[in-house]
Amino acid sequence: MNSPIIQLLVLAGIAVFLILRLKNVLGTRDGFESPREVKSSARKGPALEVITGGPDPDIADHVADPESDMGVALSKMKAVEPSFGVSDFLQGAKGAYEMILMSFEKGDLTPVKSFLSEDVQDAFQQVIDAREEQGLTVEAEFIGVRETTLQDATFDAATREGEVTVRFAGELSYVVRNAEGQIVEGSDTQIKRQKDVWTFARVMGSDDPNWQLVATGE
Repeated sequence: MNSPIIQLLVLAGIAVFLILRLKNVLGTRDGFESPREVKSSARKGPALEVITGGPDPDIADHVADPESDMGVALSKMKAVEPSFGVSDFLQGAKGAYEMILMSFEKGDLTPVKSFLSEDVQDAFQQVIDAREEQGLTVEAEFIGVRETTLQDATFDAATREGEVTVRFAGELSYVVRNAEGQIVEGSDTQIKRQKDVWTFARVMGSDDPNWQLVATGE
């Protein structure tokens, strides 16, 4: 037998021997390990406790005590209308505050009538009419909202009406001029800081998504 053939047989035998040794040491794995195999091969450590339940974070982010009357009222609103979110509501209320406030200052409530209850609309219109009778004009520009804070919430289970009260702190430039163009209120060089407490209401679960401003205060 030629020596090259002998050498090939010897090398093949050595290769088979090495493969068998590696299989004994490393074992064999076909694809991914099953969860049971992964668990048994992983280093054991302390078991992790999974905590379920607890306060709704959407409420807890805005209410100091989720078990308070305000927190319970918000929970009931969310139970009737699961898509309702406190954070989303406050963001929408912030936008509504700017629209309603500026419509009032400009003396035209038409763009925001759907967001006002009848009583609030009448009260705002009376102020607008009084200004016009006195020949007063308002020059205002909204700058921004510094604070939007949830202050109270109630829910009537019988009517499914929810009310949410929000405290706003806004900034705007504000000047009131008389018929002669003289400034009688405000300043064209200073920023006016305004604080308002507004209450919005809506029947939860209704097809109408709009909240209405039903009360104002300071």
